[in-house]
Amino acid sequence: MRCNWLPERRVRGLTLIELLVAISVLAFVTVLGWRGLDSITRARAGLNAELAQTRGLQLAFAQWQTDCANAVDAETLDGHAPLLIDATRVTIARRVQPEAQAGALQLVTWRLRDGVLTREESPPTRDLTRLDQAWPFAQAGGANALRLQDGVQTMQLRVWTDDGRGWRGWEQMAAGIVSRGALMNPRAGTTATQTDWRGLEVSLQLAGRTAPLTKVFMLGAT
Repeated sequence: MRCNWLPERRVRGLTLIELLVAISVLAFVTVLGWRGLDSITRARAGLNAELAQTRGLQLAFAQWQTDCANAVDAETLDGHAPLLIDATRVTIARRVQPEAQAGALQLVTWRLRDGVLTREESPPTRDLTRLDQAWPFAQAGGANALRLQDGVQTMQLRVWTDDGRGWRGWEQMAAGIVSRGALMNPRAGTTATQTDWRGLEVSLQLAGRTAPLTKVFMLGAT
């Protein structure tokens, strides 16, 4: 027997206003999520760039330390200057041990040009005459320079000596503490200051960094 007195249930759907509110909330959540994802992506890209920069600097400083540790003195070069410095480059005469060959001498030039730090090697040789001929080419720079670090704004170089004067920049040496001729001409003869050079300080100012990165390297084994 059917009861006709019970009210019928009516299925009620979303109204237009409720649908618009739901769409608005969903759009708002989507925008928040996109902004969060974009922020994370940008932070990750910046972190990866900084890590790559730090890794490149570590490799550059490690190579610089090797070059300085194997630097020769003026006596080995028959009185010629073993280290030449100016505003944007430094050339170091160092010992090398080519594979399956006897020990030799080589010039290594670190240079800052157009914001790029590069390193260049001369061919190893045991002949001081050939090494002497390589100095002008090392100072001029060539096409085979290895690109080590981009975004370097400035490079400051200082030398430590045992003559009681301590650290000095290349500007001071060029002004008279060491004659500019002795700095730029390897055949100008060794001064007392050159034979007393013991350490090299390198400061690199990178783009986006508030302070320069500074490293000190001993010159030679002593």
